[in-house]
Amino acid sequence: MGRLTGGDPSLLRRINSAVVLQALRAATASAPPDAASASLTDLTLATGLSRPTVEGVVDGLIDSGLAAEVPAEEGGVRRQGRPARRFRFRAEAGHLLGIEIGAHRVAALLSDLDGRALGSTVREVSEKAPVDERLDRVRAAVAELLRHAGVGRHSLRAVGVGSPGIVEADGTVHLCTALPGWTGLPLGERLRRSFRCPVLVENDANTAAVAEHWKGAAVGSDDVVFVLAGLSPGAGSLIGGRLHRGYGGAAGEIGALHLLGREASPEQVLSTTGEPLNPLDEAQVVRVFALARDGDARARAAVDRFVRRLVHDTAALVLALDPEVVVVGGWAAGLDGMLDPLRDELARYCLRPPQVAQSLLGEAAVTTGALRLALDHVEAELFAVDSTVTARRAGR
Repeated sequence: MGRLTGGDPSLLRRINSAVVLQALRAATASAPPDAASASLTDLTLATGLSRPTVEGVVDGLIDSGLAAEVPAEEGGVRRQGRPARRFRFRAEAGHLLGIEIGAHRVAALLSDLDGRALGSTVREVSEKAPVDERLDRVRAAVAELLRHAGVGRHSLRAVGVGSPGIVEADGTVHLCTALPGWTGLPLGERLRRSFRCPVLVENDANTAAVAEHWKGAAVGSDDVVFVLAGLSPGAGSLIGGRLHRGYGGAAGEIGALHLLGREASPEQVLSTTGEPLNPLDEAQVVRVFALARDGDARARAAVDRFVRRLVHDTAALVLALDPEVVVVGGWAAGLDGMLDPLRDELARYCLRPPQVAQSLLGEAAVTTGALRLALDHVEAELFAVDSTVTARRAGR
């Protein structure tokens, strides 16, 4: 496409189309299902555009499949004159996927263009599975989900993916110790071959932070830290409502803080025998917590070390970012004795202790956040207009 200028009619059409489509979507999304439509008058008032302009834009949106005219209801009270034309946003015009790729499972969540969930699926995978086997599980899970929902692959507008590791902007995994062969993997490129639509890859803790801000324990809070609690914890953060990735995507890697002069590795912290635990063997870790609850002294000491380490790691991030809310998720979040010590110690260490909450989304946090990334991408394509051009148009 050639360079657009402020007086270019095609740019003005694009601005008008985005404004009308956004108003139509907002009007239909906020209404009950049986009244989810808007008239030309509604859209004219919402956008400030002329009625002929709105009508022309809506007809174009109908041609593109993003809008539909709602048939006038038959029967009922007869009114004089022709009934007003009413329209709705076609959320079914495209679909979005959120995918989680983890050590023990892969999961997928499907939605329409409004972000309404249409189905989900989970498949187990071995922690030792090589790259190709793990990606095959992802493809199989997606194929099953699309088939059950009756959605064609061509309908996918964007795919979000949450993965362990430090993820670069192009979807390449810069570093990952959790999955075999994952370091250096061009994950985004590999998945784009399967989906043929934009694929956005993000660190799993980051996607979970986005999810909790959207539909979980951090709704209404724009400064959020999400802690993915495990043997080697990770964290994602939102500052002013925007995901903070850092310069190279490594923001929130609090699991590496043990390298700063500490002798015990994360795998040794919960050990009751002196032998390091397998960081991916969650059942082994749960057994240590169970022994601690039963009064085993060595297990109790190990759990105390684990909680203290998690508190210190989280406190470092809280002191740096001053979040309103800290959400704790991951497999360790549901273990007894996790949140109260965290609250107490953050109150001790932090100048302004944040609220501490357990994840409301649980195991669905990563897929939900990945879906939100896909939705953000599509919304930017459909609704976003360059701010400088918009400002220039508003000032004319």
